[in-house]
Amino acid sequence: MSEPGASAPNPLLTAPILPLLLKFALPNMVAMLATALAAIAETAYVGRFGSPALAGMALVFPFVMFQMMLSAGAMGGGVSSAVSRALGAGDAARANALAVHAVWIALAAGVVYTVAMLTLGEALLSALGGQGEALAQAMAYGNVAFLGSVFVWLVNTLASVIRGAGNMAAPSVTLFAVALLQVVLGGVLGLGWGPFPPLGMAGVAAGGVVAYGAGAAWLWWTLASGRARISLNMRGTRFERALFADILRVGAVACISPLQTVLTILILTRLVAQFGTDALAGYGIGTRLEFLLVPVAFAIGVASVPLVGMAIGAGLVVRARRAAWTAAGLATAVLGGLGLIVTLAPNLWTGLFSQDPAVLDAAAGYFRWAGPVYGLFGLGLSLYFSSLGAGKAVGPVLAGTLRLVMVAGGGLLLALWQTPTWTIFALLSAGMALYGLSSVVFVRLTPWGVEKA
Repeated sequence: MSEPGASAPNPLLTAPILPLLLKFALPNMVAMLATALAAIAETAYVGRFGSPALAGMALVFPFVMFQMMLSAGAMGGGVSSAVSRALGAGDAARANALAVHAVWIALAAGVVYTVAMLTLGEALLSALGGQGEALAQAMAYGNVAFLGSVFVWLVNTLASVIRGAGNMAAPSVTLFAVALLQVVLGGVLGLGWGPFPPLGMAGVAAGGVVAYGAGAAWLWWTLASGRARISLNMRGTRFERALFADILRVGAVACISPLQTVLTILILTRLVAQFGTDALAGYGIGTRLEFLLVPVAFAIGVASVPLVGMAIGAGLVVRARRAAWTAAGLATAVLGGLGLIVTLAPNLWTGLFSQDPAVLDAAAGYFRWAGPVYGLFGLGLSLYFSSLGAGKAVGPVLAGTLRLVMVAGGGLLLALWQTPTWTIFALLSAGMALYGLSSVVFVRLTPWGVEKA
């Protein structure tokens, strides 16, 4: 791939968009499929410990995924956007310096997340309705998992740096390897495979910590050794406020979106918790698939980030928008298809984790309402990532605000009226639909710059 500004054209600025998007998205899809399988394996391991453990996972999982969405989607999108816009403008030195500043942000964020969850975790989980054995299981998992927050932030930040340069293969291979290692170590440490004693929920969490630690070390070495288009020179790069600002003006605003998503899930979790452990376990299985849809949409949306970002950096606004809408259409089709499957056959997913009739019934109720609108959810998520590539995060954040307000206000009314479980799932469905449709409106109305003459 030629450098922007060189005599040879940059294919990210000239090649047909759909083939490029598919070329970038497919490696991400493979990596995200592996990540999804790792999450499925973790849930299956936890299912061996009984319904209280599944309920505990339902309590703690939103905070695990919140960290993933912050580091990979929001701040990671800000990192990829800044790097790709710099390369699109032909400034490789700035792109290298941005990578170093991104690493410092990741290190600080990882430490803050660890301290926050270890000190406030039990209070947060209790506020969600966690009690008794379910709370104990959630704490056993969380107290280990959040010790590795720095590794999660580093993996996702370093991967975002490399993606911003238009290289999807290296991050995807790394994440694939991390997922496989997580599956193996989760079984070894959690269930006691081989000569190892079973450590339960703590062991399952420890498998993820070790896997992400190895992934962080590999990606750091890849960048520091000069094997990627971006070089990581920690000692030779001075702090510059402007570079931190370039990342944070997109990434920090974008962090509001996953916060809104998790708050929405937490409100719904608290509403479902009043119906007992079986309902909470079934809902937790359902929302785990919802959270796994985020990486699927991520695989497509993040593929659009370098296409959009480099086009914006080069002043090709029309091309940037075309890339965004192409990615949005693809994400809608893929997630819509998955939604149709689980709507018609919910036990294909739920049966992987439990055979308890009450749990299966609760999860089926969730999918009857949520499945049909998964396509709109994917539409909104893809536009979120494309907006990050353009450096315009406000529109998707406003769409998430509307969803949160609907769920919070509607949830309050449903709690006061003591309505049945299905009404909560109906509210969830309406919130997803509103998010997708309003994202389309906000992206269309947001100016992305002036087309280069």
